[in-house]
Formats: sequence, structure tokens, C-alpha cells
Amino acid sequence: MTMESAVPAWLTPVAWTFLTLSVLSAAFIAADIYLGRRRHTSVANELVWIASGLYLGPFAIAFYLSRGRTSTSSAPAGESTGKPADTAVALLPGGGASAVAHLVAVPFVVAVGWTIAGLAMWPMIILIAVLVVIMVAVYERVASSEPRPGHAHRLSVGAAIGAAVITVVAFDIGMVGWMLLLHFNNAMPAVTESTFWFLMQLGVLVGLLTGYPAVKWLLSRNQSVVPA
Repeated sequence: MTMESAVPAWLTPVAWTFLTLSVLSAAFIAADIYLGRRRHTSVANELVWIASGLYLGPFAIAFYLSRGRTSTSSAPAGESTGKPADTAVALLPGGGASAVAHLVAVPFVVAVGWTIAGLAMWPMIILIAVLVVIMVAVYERVASSEPRPGHAHRLSVGAAIGAAVITVVAFDIGMVGWMLLLHFNNAMPAVTESTFWFLMQLGVLVGLLTGYPAVKWLLSRNQSVVPA
């Protein structure tokens, strides 16, 4: 017998609305950077801000305008001062990587029919984690090559991977915990439903909360974590 889903019907229009706003937000930030000629010091930083729209929606625009927007002369965005706002900015690479990894891993796992213990959720979690570690490590290497106050050298491959792994482990406490909560409460929609993607966006936010202490610690170290 199939159990009735615990996902309320009203969540579907909410999901479609926020998903639409998320795409438009990412498009707005991309247009402001490339059409508005507000380029950053690296493409990696630009992609992080654009990706923030995929899970923060319109809130990403407000955050971008206050913390990520550059002048038309390509001057760097606000410098890191060690304040909570800087840690929030430093969380964006992980959040963006997770959002993009979901877009890649979920359809792939479904397409190939990959399951573990009869569930597609486990391979999704594994593949997403691997992709996020790779993307965050690459971001750290690329972004750290740019001149930064108090950071005189580029992160080594080992330091970049180490920072990425620590970030992802802390992030997954929230993200995986959220997915398990949905699964065991029969509230995990099919991947073809808008509610699935909306709930994954919420999961990214939960992951940012659990990842905050780790990123704050890494940011306090001279050689780890590069804010967007």
C-alpha cells in the first residue's frame, strides 16, 4: 500500500513561485555583472554570486547589492573584516556548489537508476558531496590567487581540499539531516515535482547554518576559505 505524501498541496504554488524568483534572481545578478560591467577580480567570484540566486532567491539580490556588487571600474567588493557578514559571504561558495551539484547529481542518479539499499537518496548524497568538494576546492585555489588583504599566498592543493572537506562535512550535517527528516516523515517528493527542488533549496539553507561555525573557524585562519 502506498502511503499518502505528507507534503501539503499549498506548497506546490509556493515552490513554483520561489523557483521562478530564484532563476530571475540569478539572471539579474548575472546581467548586473556582465551587462552592467560590474566585473569581479575573478570569474569564480562572479559565478558564486550568480549561483547564490539559485537557493537564496530574491534575498540573494539584496545580499549581492550590499556585499557583492562592484563599481563599474571593477573595484573589488567589500573587503573582509572578520565580522559575521564576512562569514556569511564566505558561506556562499559552498551554498552555490551545493545548488549546482543538486542540478547535476539528481538527474544523473535518476537517469542511471543508481540506488543503495533500494534508495536513490544515498547515491545522490554521495555524488553531491563529491561534486561540492571538487567545486569548493577549485574555487579556493582560483580565488586565493587574487590579491587579498592579510593573505599573501595562494592556497596549496592540500589546503584547498582540506578546507573544502571540512566545509562539506559541516554543511552535510544540516543538508543530509534535512533530507533524512523529509524521507522518514514521508515528505520527500518525487524529483519531478517543484516541491522537491524547493525543499532542497531549504536544505541548502539548513546546511549553511550548520556549516557556519566551520567556515567561521576556517576564515579566521590566514590560509583557509576565500570569501566571494
